[in-house]
Amino acid sequence: MAQAKTLTPAELDQVLDYISQRSFALRNRVMLLTGMWSGMRVSEIASLSVSDVLNANGTVKAEIRLTAEQTKGRQPRTVFLPQKLRDELQLYLELRNPQNPAHPLFITAGRRGFTANVMTQHFYWLFKKAGISGASSHTMRRSFITTLASKGIGVRVLASLAGHRSIAVTQRYIDVHDDMKRNAVELV
Repeated sequence: MAQAKTLTPAELDQVLDYISQRSFALRNRVMLLTGMWSGMRVSEIASLSVSDVLNANGTVKAEIRLTAEQTKGRQPRTVFLPQKLRDELQLYLELRNPQNPAHPLFITAGRRGFTANVMTQHFYWLFKKAGISGASSHTMRRSFITTLASKGIGVRVLASLAGHRSIAVTQRYIDVHDDMKRNAVELV
């Protein structure tokens, strides 16, 4: 089975443009960017509650503490959120205005929390309709890891951010492209 495609900046813009013209644009934008900018798995994103990301004072947390039940490997981990993702989540939560902190962070049109499977299918169709061939729900996670690798972040840090126990697993996520090779040889 082929690995999920990693998105170029132009392809990310293409998907965001497609999302902006559809129903639930803000929710879909923030779900996509959560995957792209945090490296969380779709199952982890689907499992998030409002209280997982929101401080008592109404601001978005800089770090999300995932419980063992929320992660694939059944190991708790901390997910670090960049400021640009915290800003996106803050806007989303201010507009959504959830009343119960235990409620799911992202809800379907039927006002229920996404299951991992429903969110996986949601991203499959979103990418397909946006015209991105070969993309899947795993595209966001691979893109996150590849983007950081191309900026020189070491594989041990990447493995920790991804929640991988083995750097060999993390290395399989990194998609090497010509720009990375061009930049590498310029360091000689």
